[in-house]
Amino acid sequence: MIKIGDLNLGEFPLLLAPMEDVSDPPFRAVCKANGADLMYTEFISSEGLIRDAAKSVQKLDIYEYEKPVGIQIFGNEIASMREAAAIVEAAGPDILDINYGCPVNKVACKGAGAGILLDIDKMVSMTAEIVKAVSIPVTVKTRLGWDENTIRIEEVTERLQDVGIQAISIHARTRKQMYKGEANWEYLAAVKSNPRITIPVFGNGDIDSPEKAKIYRERYGVDGIMIGRAAIGYPWIFNEIKHFFATGQLLEGPDLEERVKVARRHLDFSVEWKGEKLGLLEMRRHYTNYFRGLPHFKPYRTALVTNESYTETCELLEEIARVFADAEL
Repeated sequence: MIKIGDLNLGEFPLLLAPMEDVSDPPFRAVCKANGADLMYTEFISSEGLIRDAAKSVQKLDIYEYEKPVGIQIFGNEIASMREAAAIVEAAGPDILDINYGCPVNKVACKGAGAGILLDIDKMVSMTAEIVKAVSIPVTVKTRLGWDENTIRIEEVTERLQDVGIQAISIHARTRKQMYKGEANWEYLAAVKSNPRITIPVFGNGDIDSPEKAKIYRERYGVDGIMIGRAAIGYPWIFNEIKHFFATGQLLEGPDLEERVKVARRHLDFSVEWKGEKLGLLEMRRHYTNYFRGLPHFKPYRTALVTNESYTETCELLEEIARVFADAEL
């Protein structure tokens, strides 16, 4: 069984990746209901937390039904990260996760996220201070390196383990790759085969089907898989992977009634949590996948992503259920 601290995550856990403006409570709720074993919040700025910025503080919202859940923070100042870690612990998560993997310029080019991969000594020192600052398990999400010339993921994992992290999730790309090109899981296999590594190692990158999940589990020997983009608008992927692992058979995908029901549940929670304007806005990225495969759906997709009324969006979802009732997915 895979454990992080006292948390028992089962034989081969499936994790929901922390994704900015995606992994909020409404999205986590539908992923939890569809088989996610461990979820992380969107990443939260350490500076925002210690300044009590409303947007950062709201991201601390976690709910009992979604546990176990980790709260993820990022930053480039050790003192600020240590202070933010204490704030996170007070919010009551099961895990504190450190983001050493975000590749976007506004984060990485300021020395946070994947930017810290250019200064491994600082990365280790920051991690050590955070581990000392809290009593809950600390985990890390990172990338292979800044670019192909700076890949030191085996050394990084060893050193972070030595200062106390209790699991690591590795996106098998460099920062330079961003989200392009193929993820190279061979490096993850090397980390797992290192006899010094005793903490769980979770793989992330390119898992978008049950078949691929099974191949990567067997080929690279990771302890679990973290799923990100493939879950957007398709939370069913977690249970589909579990079913395939257990039976070798592909689970039949959700029918239209189920898709509309879950999309509506997601929408309702989004509006309840963020208010109508922002709740509607942040749902837009999910609709394409919720209704992928419906023929001639473009006009409805356009309407869903441009509508600014909750009531009218609900009416659109009801219309979709009627109009496409006999469509093959």
